[in-house]
Amino acid sequence: MPDSKVPAADATLRILSHLAAQRGPVAAASIASSLDLPRSTIYHLLRVLQERGFVVHLPEARRYGLGVAAFELSGGFARQQPLSRLGHPLLADLVDRVGESAHLAVLHGRDVLYIVEERAPRRPHLVTDVGVRLPAHLTASGRAMLARLPRQQVRALFPDAAAFVDRTGSGPTRYRELRELLDTVASGGFATENGEVTEGMASVAVAVLDHVGWPAASIAVTFSSENPPERKALVAEVAAAASELSRRIGG
Repeated sequence: MPDSKVPAADATLRILSHLAAQRGPVAAASIASSLDLPRSTIYHLLRVLQERGFVVHLPEARRYGLGVAAFELSGGFARQQPLSRLGHPLLADLVDRVGESAHLAVLHGRDVLYIVEERAPRRPHLVTDVGVRLPAHLTASGRAMLARLPRQQVRALFPDAAAFVDRTGSGPTRYRELRELLDTVASGGFATENGEVTEGMASVAVAVLDHVGWPAASIAVTFSSENPPERKALVAEVAAAASELSRRIGG
């Protein structure tokens, strides 16, 4: 264990870093063993982190995962420019190739936060301006990221029907519907939405993954539902841009 003049702070940060490196929620005993810390210390710090929203406890599985407050930290990182600066030139190139508007978003609790928008010439104004938040379960960007999260994590984000906001009268309204949709996204490697954010507009999105396979962001292209681009070619272009951004952030 490294020396520290503030051992509780050091242990807390080590717990959060450890959880962030896992592919899913883990047991407290596993955290204690991995970090070589007393179980009593781990349970005490996990309780405080849970109260502050940085950790979610899954009682049925007896495991702990990152909470909404931890996602807000990642959103803060994105707002401070590094991710948007890396993504902006990639989106500009993507728009040139596909002729449709594109955007980069990060997950922020149950919402997506748009941090880059690149609008194609002669295309309509979109609601996905920089700084706008939209319900993750309705957007292609959000679905692409949610599909990459552990099932328990998604369940914690959408615990009941009240978590499902409606915009246009379509989209999942309960967890089972969302789970089926996300399973389809996971198997296909890309997410879609059609008229669930804005009537007459549709989107295709692919997640941007970090070095442990966690969804750091997603890249999406939005287009008119009446005149959609060829699906297979569009997915390939979006996937290529997302893969390159993953590489640039160390994914």
